[in-house]
Amino acid sequence: MIEVAAFAALAAFAATPTATAPQVRQATGGSRLLTWFRGSRLLTWLQAGLPGAGRAVAGVSIAALVVLGIAVAQSGRPAPPPPASGGRAILKTATIGGVTVLTNAQGLTLYWFAPDTPTRSACYGTCAGYWPPVTVTGTPSADPGVTGKLGTIKRSDGNTQVTYNGHPLYTYVGDTAPGQAFGNNLNLNGGPWHEMTVSG
Repeated sequence: MIEVAAFAALAAFAATPTATAPQVRQATGGSRLLTWFRGSRLLTWLQAGLPGAGRAVAGVSIAALVVLGIAVAQSGRPAPPPPASGGRAILKTATIGGVTVLTNAQGLTLYWFAPDTPTRSACYGTCAGYWPPVTVTGTPSADPGVTGKLGTIKRSDGNTQVTYNGHPLYTYVGDTAPGQAFGNNLNLNGGPWHEMTVSG
């Protein structure tokens, strides 16, 4: 806030065409700086004023204050909630293309990644941006129609990821609504991806 106020004051001074040497002397306390300032072209330039500078300074100052206000308001807000895949993971089923697949609570298709192992995910960084892991803060649960073994693994980032029949589970950013499985059989981010079919 101090920087914004200082900027506004200095900019207003630079934009004012009526600044005089006595006023400058009063502001600087008659220092040696004044002697240099009075004989420099800078004083003449300031006294002449800048065309349209007043409006420009006002606009920039207002914009700076608005940005500052937003920053101050956001600093007091709580941290954003965890991703939709976090919390109490509830797994469901859906039929897509005649195949029964596993979905998350929102109905989005779940996938498994071939390079994974039952105890380790191989999808981090950019990969996890395209294939968000299904994480949980409690115990995963499933609808009655979901058969197979649910479990969890600990990811290197500290999150707990849900597994199904030994496969860590993910969604795909290309699926934007229930009933889609655009990630099925894609070979991306280091290996093939498959929709998680429900065991009978």
